[in-house]
Formats: sequence, C-alpha cells, structure tokens
Amino acid sequence: MREILPALSRWYAAGEPFGLATVVAVSRSAPRGPGAAMAVGPGDQVVGSVSGGCVEGAVFELAKEVVETGQAQLQTFGYSDEDAFAVGLTCGGEITLLVRSVSPAADVSFGDAALSVAEHRPVVVATVIDGPARRGAALAVWPDTVAGSLGSSGLDAAVTADARGELAQGATGRRHYGPDGERREDDVTVFLQSFAPPPRMLVFGAIDFAAAVARIGAFLGYRVTVCDARPAFADPRRFPDGAEVVVDWPHRYLRETEVDGRTVMCVLTHDPKFDVPLLEVALRSPAAYIGVMGSRRTHEDRLARLRETGLDEAELERLRSPIGLDLGARTPEEVAVSIAAEIVALRWGGSGTPLADTAGAIHPPRLRSV
Repeated sequence: MREILPALSRWYAAGEPFGLATVVAVSRSAPRGPGAAMAVGPGDQVVGSVSGGCVEGAVFELAKEVVETGQAQLQTFGYSDEDAFAVGLTCGGEITLLVRSVSPAADVSFGDAALSVAEHRPVVVATVIDGPARRGAALAVWPDTVAGSLGSSGLDAAVTADARGELAQGATGRRHYGPDGERREDDVTVFLQSFAPPPRMLVFGAIDFAAAVARIGAFLGYRVTVCDARPAFADPRRFPDGAEVVVDWPHRYLRETEVDGRTVMCVLTHDPKFDVPLLEVALRSPAAYIGVMGSRRTHEDRLARLRETGLDEAELERLRSPIGLDLGARTPEEVAVSIAAEIVALRWGGSGTPLADTAGAIHPPRLRSV
C-alpha cells in the first residue's frame, strides 16, 4: 500500500473516486501478504498489485464495478486446475480481497491517513470487511485522535483501543467483534492495517559502495542515513535523493540516534579507528542486523579488538561479517544486492538457498507488516 499512496492521494485530493483492492487474508503459497493493494483510478489508471499478475485482470473489473455501485465487495481467489482459463492463483495459494470505493464523500479519513504515512507518522486504518456493519466503512486511528467511523460508537471504541495497541508493533491483520464492539463475539470482521514509520538503515562509511547500498535500501523501503566523519566523503551529491547524510564520528552519532528492533546497520568503513568504537555501541543496541565489510583476516583482528572492549561472545555473534550473501558480487551495485539479500533473508527467515533446491511453500505466511 505504502508505495501507491502518492497516486491515491492525488486522486483523492482531486475528488476522483477510485477502486481500492486490499489483500485482507492469505493462505498457503500466496504471492503477496495482507495489506498489499491495487487501485484503479480515473481514466482506468492502475497502480499496485495484489498477486503479482495472477488475478489483476479480474480485480480491475471488480474495482471499476465498486466505483460505479458504491458497494464494497469481498472476493477470494484460489487455484483451479479444472479450467486452465479460470481466474485464479497459479502458485496454488489463496487470497481474500476487500474491494471498496474511496473518495472524500465515501471515506473522510483517507486523506489525513495518507498524509500521516507520507510524513512517517504512525497510523492504523481499520476497515469493516464482513458482518452486520457496512462493508468498506473505515476508521483511521492515531495515538491521540481518530477520524471516520465504522458505524457504531461501541465498535469504534473497541477498534480504536486495539489499533493503538498494534501501533507499537506495526502489526496488520483481522480482528473480530460484536456489532457494538463486544469482545467475545465474532459477528463483525475488521481489518487493521498498521502504518508504522519505515524502518531505518544506517550506513557507516561514505565510500562508493555506500551509495549503492543507500539506493537499494531506499528501494526496499528503509529510511536511509549515511554517516561518515570525513566531510569530503559525506557529500549529499554522492547519494540518492531522500538519503540523509551526516558528518560525524559514527559511534558518537549512533549513541544519539534512534535505533529499534527493525533498524539495520551496514558498516563499510573497514577501518579500526571507526569500526571498533562504533561496533561497541552497535552490538549493545536492539538493531535487527549489523553487517560489517572486510576480509576474514580483518574480521579476526576486529573481533580481538572488540573483545578487549568487554563485549562477550553472544554479542559478537550478532556480527554479520563478511557482509552479505555469497553471490560472487564484485561491483558496488552487485555487493549492494548481496547485502540486501542477506537483510531480506534475515527479516523473513529465508535460508539464502536457491529456490530450485528447496521444497514446500515459496511464500510462507507473513506475520507482520514493517
């Protein structure tokens, strides 16, 4: 959803209704997780994807229909081997979509919610997908306010409380309630889609590899910061638009900046005077990934120096060095791909093994949106 919001915001601001299809449930080897979205706007413009191409044609027609009728629809697509031309998922999974019409008249909260996402402010969008409440009704929930309604004050209150509980985790999924928000009933199904601020990628060492890593980090949805103590290297003109460039000693900057359990760090300096004090701070942080560039010999020397600072073996085992997966990479861009591949594998529990050498589901269930 996040990647198509600029287009949706333009249509919404212009008062142009559009059909929005959102994945609200998946099973087995579904290609996209809950929250993936596709929209059909004015002039039959299409943005986004819900299945990687399997059912987009059918969703296109559904989206146009809901704009014409104003009636939201819940549609499930699965695999069918009885009819080669049936609309279904060739991968063998199953996805359930909520398709609704969005406009200022139909959803008063959409514009403010989209602006919050663009400004990296946390918000949860709650949408009724089934039960004795108006399907497609939406409520936007922030830490200190709400906008819109699901049709019942009791339901609004219960969903608001749950949504605020999900904000810290950035979780996305379905919740069940009674018609007036009763906790132990399941008549009404509501889809809670969390938009937590994007995770951070901290790149230390403004070398040529850093520019490539910053580009691929931004592509993956990270908020990228490049830090180097050398002003001649930390030149914003060397890095992609949107990347923050900081001139400071890496360890000093890291002590003062925000790091959480989704943050990834790429240490590319391979210079002990930068690396050792930086890693002493990094390895005591909650960061999800700490990758360090350098040869195996350099890494052994680095480990010895870090042990002298008092770091224990459990802390040192968090280091990913040499950084990246073994792809045979040579150029800065290829190395950036290998680093990104390692980060993605760690994030979703992938093995890094060629898919041709594995068995079972290609797309395991996704538990959380980040």
